[in-house]
Amino acid sequence: MQNSDSDRWSSHPADQAMVTVGGRTVAVRRSPSGRIPQWAIDEALGNTDDPALWRTGTYPGQPLSGRPVGRPRGIRPWRRWLVIGLSLALLAGLYFTPALFDRYVLPAILPYLPGSPVPPSGVEASDIPLGQAPASTGSLAYKLQESPDPGQPYAAYDPCRPVHYVVRPDNAPPGADRLIEEAVAEVSAATGLRFVYDGNTTEAPSEERESYQPDLYGKRWAPVLIAWSTPDKSPDLAGDVDGLGGSAYAYIPGQPYVLVAGQVELDAPDFKETLEWPDGHAYARAVIMHELAHVVGLDHVDDPTQLMYPEGTGVTTFADGDRAGLALLGSGPCVPQL
Repeated sequence: MQNSDSDRWSSHPADQAMVTVGGRTVAVRRSPSGRIPQWAIDEALGNTDDPALWRTGTYPGQPLSGRPVGRPRGIRPWRRWLVIGLSLALLAGLYFTPALFDRYVLPAILPYLPGSPVPPSGVEASDIPLGQAPASTGSLAYKLQESPDPGQPYAAYDPCRPVHYVVRPDNAPPGADRLIEEAVAEVSAATGLRFVYDGNTTEAPSEERESYQPDLYGKRWAPVLIAWSTPDKSPDLAGDVDGLGGSAYAYIPGQPYVLVAGQVELDAPDFKETLEWPDGHAYARAVIMHELAHVVGLDHVDDPTQLMYPEGTGVTTFADGDRAGLALLGSGPCVPQL
């Protein structure tokens, strides 16, 4: 045991005291101050076993800054405030970390994790729009699909990257490739969006279509799927419905919603009948244009003079209201973070 310099012990007779312990009277050493420690009594009685060490946070037997082992240390004021500050910082971190993680960390690392539901960000993203949306006609005879975010009036495709599309040719009527090519060209001209044809696909249309399918399309958002189907395989095509169209959306916290991975289903038997009419090609193309307009974000309107009217009225091209809405959708924000 280490002792401080002011507590040295002596065995001189003058520095001893007679103490009676357990019926025995023995001479016990004492300090100059007159104190008689327990170890001195044990020594006088012949109890020489080493006393147990006092447990501290340091290695047993090591003194704390020159003080006797076992003497607790007080916390100095500045250290007390440091501990309080660190504790508050830790609590704040526990409270705010999930939000910061969701907004900044997760979007950065999620695309690179196994089984990620999203592709790496910024694939094919340009610094500027790839095309230019035409000037608005000024018409208000259009309706945009409702945005998932009340703070954002509508969602649109990113104009700074191409809109890829693929075609499932199963059940396609004669001249189907030309119909699709012309319809896509009309939508591209009305929005300024750049469409890129990636060829045919074996993917079947589905209400639960995945927006990211890296095994089939690589590490990017799935392209717009244009598929020929039948009411037997797609019950929503039953009756007078010639086609269906729409898009999924994607977003990261703090950024606008963006449309991705659109899908168009076309009723092949109905198209075969329509193409037999005198003006059947124009009517069939108009149906595909209508569905692609849904894909890029237009909704139905109550005006029968517009192509986005939900029933056939003989309109075979985009009217002023349709074009005003499509021009607006082609001017959506660029979001390279996706």
